[in-house]
Amino acid sequence: MIKVVAKHYVVSDKIEELLELSKELVAATVKEEGCISYGMYQDIKDNTILTMIEEWESSEALKKHMESEHFKAIVPKMAGFMEKPAELNIYSKVI
Repeated sequence: MIKVVAKHYVVSDKIEELLELSKELVAATVKEEGCISYGMYQDIKDNTILTMIEEWESSEALKKHMESEHFKAIVPKMAGFMEKPAELNIYSKVI
């Protein structure tokens, strides 16, 4: 099992636009083979921090996701709304 935590620092007046794109991305992604869970979460103390938390059956499933048409179409648009680059961490379960 693979867990992905992608923390985004969004320009404050672009939050709603980013959330709209995120809705599209989530709707398409949860239908993918190997996707266990995929959702966007907003920091309670700082609403400009939005984090995508994902769970995949395997690294191969994650790789296919990152090569999907919807990922390639939506993620570059999201990048335009960022204050600074995202922090991306990929984990494998050890315990």
